[in-house]
Amino acid sequence: MKLKSQLNNVIQDAFNKAGIEHAPMSVSEASKPEFGDYQFNGAMALSKKLGKNPREIAQSIIDHLDLSGVLTKAEIAGPGFINLWINPLWLATQAQEALADERLSISRRENPIKVVVDYSGPNMAKQMHVGHLRSTIIGDTLANLLTFLGDDVIRQNHIGDWGTQFGMLIAYLEMKGLEMKGEDGSGSLKDLEQFYKDAKGEFDANPAFANKAREYVVKIQSGDAHCLQLWQKFIDISLGHCEEVYEKLNVNLTRDDVRAESFYNDDLANVITDLQKSDKLQESNGAQCVFLEGDEVPVIVQKGDGGYLYATTDLAALRYRAKELGAKRISYVVDARQAGHFKQVFRVAKEAGFVPEYVKLEHIAFGTMMDKGGKPFKTRDGGTVKLIDLLDEAVVKARETINNKEDYTPEQIDELAKIIGIGAVKYADLAINRESNYIFNWDKMLSFEGNTSLYMQYAYARIQSIFRKFDGQISGDIIIGDELEHRLATMLLRFEDVLNRAAEDASPNQITTYLYDVVTLFMRFYEQNPMLKEGVDESTKMSRLQLADLTAKTIKQGLDSLGIRVVDRL
Repeated sequence: MKLKSQLNNVIQDAFNKAGIEHAPMSVSEASKPEFGDYQFNGAMALSKKLGKNPREIAQSIIDHLDLSGVLTKAEIAGPGFINLWINPLWLATQAQEALADERLSISRRENPIKVVVDYSGPNMAKQMHVGHLRSTIIGDTLANLLTFLGDDVIRQNHIGDWGTQFGMLIAYLEMKGLEMKGEDGSGSLKDLEQFYKDAKGEFDANPAFANKAREYVVKIQSGDAHCLQLWQKFIDISLGHCEEVYEKLNVNLTRDDVRAESFYNDDLANVITDLQKSDKLQESNGAQCVFLEGDEVPVIVQKGDGGYLYATTDLAALRYRAKELGAKRISYVVDARQAGHFKQVFRVAKEAGFVPEYVKLEHIAFGTMMDKGGKPFKTRDGGTVKLIDLLDEAVVKARETINNKEDYTPEQIDELAKIIGIGAVKYADLAINRESNYIFNWDKMLSFEGNTSLYMQYAYARIQSIFRKFDGQISGDIIIGDELEHRLATMLLRFEDVLNRAAEDASPNQITTYLYDVVTLFMRFYEQNPMLKEGVDESTKMSRLQLADLTAKTIKQGLDSLGIRVVDRL
């Protein structure tokens, strides 16, 4: 449920009854339990507008507050804050309804929109490396979240498949007299990464070979059947590597989500023509450019030799997504170092009329994964860490954290290690502000303590163990009997507000922070409010079991939005 909306409606009703026409500011969570559940600070903001003392305004609001439903108490604090306490009976009813609903009373958007989320963007003819991790999992989380909240989400995996590198690969294949055989099309190209490096070395060292490679690019672009066949096999091999990584990461990207550069190739000339028609183009040193007011560096959309650039393709993609797909929000989950590029391309797209003004264009920027020394994450010899190797290592290390291995079959241990290891890598990344760099630390991410995936999974498993011990039928109502139960129920009902904020800001760390607060509070509840202990009366036992069940379901849904699985035993 939207708890803040409920409280804002109560405050607004008091404003109306008091004859105050100015809309109030939103309530916010209280910083300490003694300050209530929420606080309202709008009285101070209204002081100058109304020419009244903020405490006088606050008192007028309190005098007209309905304390028979959502709220049970309101007090003025400080210069004009209003501390608000939620009615325990209302809280219990809402928690009961959330528990009975498979969506935990989280509503779908009343006015859903179509959203394009562009993420992952792996390089073709190379294996994915750690630099692709953040785009892939942040983008997937945003897509998961928006889908759950009711928007029509279109996932897009924009890959570069239309350049010199493919002419280079085909030329090297023929120079070496190799063939692409086998059902997977790989033949002798088991290690496509090394094949690419060898081809690149030949390209850099041999001008004749480089010219040959460029000729093959022209053949590909002109539709030569033989070259296109080989080109497609290179793409298929590359995407096969990507799909293996996506499966390990539990990421929802498929071949159907791929929209490569070649997809927009036929529209690039139209982009140039339409920019000319809108008087946006100027020639500079033979290149066609768009000069934006306030920017010294122009946006180059066509080189002097007639070739197109990334900006040209991005403009074609933006136009397609806005006008053909009908997206009202287009989110690019790309490294922060591309901020300047996207700022310029977005401006050109809007000013040229490629994208309507009402469409939200956003660059979901993120920082870099660093090693313990604060340098970009590399192998010991300074090479790029392949993402699949990192994930495999995570599973190996997770296996070491599993206690009482004799309680599991080998197959169960394998599955458990995969869930824990992959979850640890994803959660550690998503738990920080996405725009920050972060230190990759195995010990920290695989800890049972602190804001880690394992801490969340352990809490969920502990709740499942309670129900295995209980092994009965739950009945009765939720009863808010003490402060801890009140705080836990309030926290659980904030879930929808958290998800909506995280979706709007594209900030998964808001979800992880919330989950950590929920689990930390539940652990205190678990220790101080026994459920199955002898002497606990039946109605209290049933109520506490239901609060525990709602907590588990909230943890599961929260982790699910992050693409992380839970475990029943740990």
